[in-house]
Amino acid sequence: MSRLTRRGVAFGLPMLALAGCGTGQPVPATSGTMRAPVLNPPRFGDSKPVSFAAPAPDGFAVHGIDMARFQSAVDWPAARAAGVSFAFIKATEGGDLRDPLFADHWRGAGRARVPRGAYHFYYFCTPPEVQARWFIRNVPRTRGMLPPVLDMEWNPFSPTCTKRPPGAEVRRQARIFLAALERHYGQRPIVYTTPEFYLQTDLGRLGEEFWLRATAENVNRVYPGQPWRFWQYTATGIVPGIEGATDLNAFNGSAAQWQAWLASRQV
Repeated sequence: MSRLTRRGVAFGLPMLALAGCGTGQPVPATSGTMRAPVLNPPRFGDSKPVSFAAPAPDGFAVHGIDMARFQSAVDWPAARAAGVSFAFIKATEGGDLRDPLFADHWRGAGRARVPRGAYHFYYFCTPPEVQARWFIRNVPRTRGMLPPVLDMEWNPFSPTCTKRPPGAEVRRQARIFLAALERHYGQRPIVYTTPEFYLQTDLGRLGEEFWLRATAENVNRVYPGQPWRFWQYTATGIVPGIEGATDLNAFNGSAAQWQAWLASRQV
């Protein structure tokens, strides 16, 4: 997800137990699994910990990561043993860019039996139909994969696209993209967003299943009244088996609710 700003939050110690892109060819489909994965207690840290008001991230039972080309080396079995219960992996951006490490991360997570999903970074200078086709071309429909993710946020550093459409237009384009992916994968995508984008576009009116970024305050305070499924709570996480800073995320529910969600939302 976004690496435009980073404000680490999470744990009070460096390690504590818890209750850009490139072009390329499509990734070949790989076999998936519908068996319920084993949940390992998270053993993550944070290089820039921040205290949260309750409920804090360590109050949630199920944690995972999201990643892109920035995480160049991953020991997936080690990450899974350390408590990575899911992974969202950047696949595409706009209508012609694919993350150069998507294939490696996708296969690695699959082989380690880490539930995995792919996300698309939306580009406001390309029609939603084109972006949906590009994602579908590059992300294999794999049995057991998590629902796809639409990442919608402003990118002030884009050298080619500075458009910031009004909220109604943003939501119109999002619905087109979401519907196309739902038809292909058989699951409604999740929508990821950031505080500024959410506020400026009134994105909550979509009524979708949300994955929300909140790295300075509790997610419920940043998005008051907004239901959410995943909370991205830091960009400076430390995960055994992964080199460098890693985005950490919590699932909104118990271990049993996680298993039920997987049963209903895996492709």
